[in-house]
Amino acid sequence: MKKIKQWLQSLSFKTGVIVLLCCIPFYILSFAQMLLPISTAAKGILWTVLFGMAKTCQYGGLTILGVEGYNRLRNWMKFKREDTNN
Repeated sequence: MKKIKQWLQSLSFKTGVIVLLCCIPFYILSFAQMLLPISTAAKGILWTVLFGMAKTCQYGGLTILGVEGYNRLRNWMKFKREDTNN
């Protein structure tokens, strides 16, 4: 596990942001699939797989970014929000 974490942390900031953004479609799909006309068991399996993929992307992206990258992303978003308010 430690080797995987070290490898993820060696990836670039841009890769971390892309992986982190990939969790959004998985979250949407995990709940949107409930509208499909399929059995309850199939919905449960789909939800588990899609929600698991969303969490994997979320935690993988955060691991790639690390604390410094997360703060950089948060400051960038705060800066963008202040620009739109002016």
